[in-house]
Amino acid sequence: MRVELPKRYWNPVTETMPRADLAELQLRKLQTQLHHLYDHSPFYRQRMDTAGRSPDQIGSLDDYFKRFPILFRDDLTKAELERPPYGTLAAVDPKYAVFHHQTSGSTGAPPIRSFDTARDWTWVSDMWATALTGMGVREGDRAVAAFGYALFIGFWGAHYGIQRMGCEMLSTGGLDTQKRIELIMDLGINVFLTTPTYALRVAQVATELGVDLANDSPISLVVTSGEPRPQSTRKIVEDVFDAYVADCAGMTEAGTVFMFECVEDPGGMHIIETDVIEEVLNPETRQPVDYGEQGVRVMTTLGREGIAVLRYWTNDLVVRKPYTECSCGRTWDLYEGGIRGRADHLRKVRGVWFTPIMVEDLVRSKFPDIDEFQIKLAKVQGIDALIIQLEPLASTPHERYEDLRARFGVEAKRALTLTPEVEVVIPGTLPRFEMKAKRFEDIRQQSER
Repeated sequence: MRVELPKRYWNPVTETMPRADLAELQLRKLQTQLHHLYDHSPFYRQRMDTAGRSPDQIGSLDDYFKRFPILFRDDLTKAELERPPYGTLAAVDPKYAVFHHQTSGSTGAPPIRSFDTARDWTWVSDMWATALTGMGVREGDRAVAAFGYALFIGFWGAHYGIQRMGCEMLSTGGLDTQKRIELIMDLGINVFLTTPTYALRVAQVATELGVDLANDSPISLVVTSGEPRPQSTRKIVEDVFDAYVADCAGMTEAGTVFMFECVEDPGGMHIIETDVIEEVLNPETRQPVDYGEQGVRVMTTLGREGIAVLRYWTNDLVVRKPYTECSCGRTWDLYEGGIRGRADHLRKVRGVWFTPIMVEDLVRSKFPDIDEFQIKLAKVQGIDALIIQLEPLASTPHERYEDLRARFGVEAKRALTLTPEVEVVIPGTLPRFEMKAKRFEDIRQQSER
């Protein structure tokens, strides 16, 4: 049910302050953070001493960018393994923790663990209230999150942010997709929080149940997060729900959301610059890139007292653009298209750069008869091979599989400038996802065909 979502701010003063004032605010918060971490975090004290930069020697943001070392995931892992569970990172005694979070560790690497104090959690919920207000949530809304959060940071912050705004929030971790759809219809839920992949799954199940989400559902806003989301996917979700679709991004290392898509500029995600400092660096040289150039975002958190990250290499690929390109009035810069993929998923295949989101964009924009897909990089007779498995809709006749395979192969070659191996599998073969979709695997070092 599409409705008009008027522009609104959670904190008009900070969201519209002049850029010069914003930079001064960032520097003051940064210096406070540096002093706090130097005095209370063994990890950061050693890091600053090794770099020869005490907090008093960081006199400007430029000095910080040039002289403070970049932090990598391996640095966090080593620090936590040194003294489990939180290692030498914490700047507050963990006995004051009110929440514990950790990454899934599904890649085989140890999970990153983190905690929040009560003061941290106030900051987390405020960040979420800022983002949710910008995305269109309003007082009196009724919201549902599509999965249980458990130890994963998920929508924990959104849950409390929505409640802080005076809205009702339901978690549906114990329900299957059919029960969630019934809940939405029965209770008049108008805000739906989910991953892009699961939004498509809900639409599919609703169709199977004879529910017309576009015409009969009360949902007016779909908030997506957790995955890179091409505009082609956004358009499909928007059409099947007949609702406004807004994207946002957060991460365990930050503890909260840090960018969001406002109602005025779908396609661009504002950075909450009062509370995080973001740099965009070339993935190879690690030097700053200009507006409009793709790079890796490097994040500094300014509001977390327990475990903070300073110049953290996120591996997220982004393209920054100035705040003036959005008409909402916020003076916070944007990431065009949000997170465009992962630097650790960026691969050179037979001399051509490839990232999995390119396949999703192709599937969602040109192949409505494809229900799900998987991507693998493998070695075939010593040569890199891109293998794409396609699962058609259950309604697709088997005799059309070869035509689908051939059509996709032609379009993939044009879009990727690569010739993939395309396989069509029977419906129900490929995995489905509620949380982050995992559709890409590089097995070149594991097998050779």
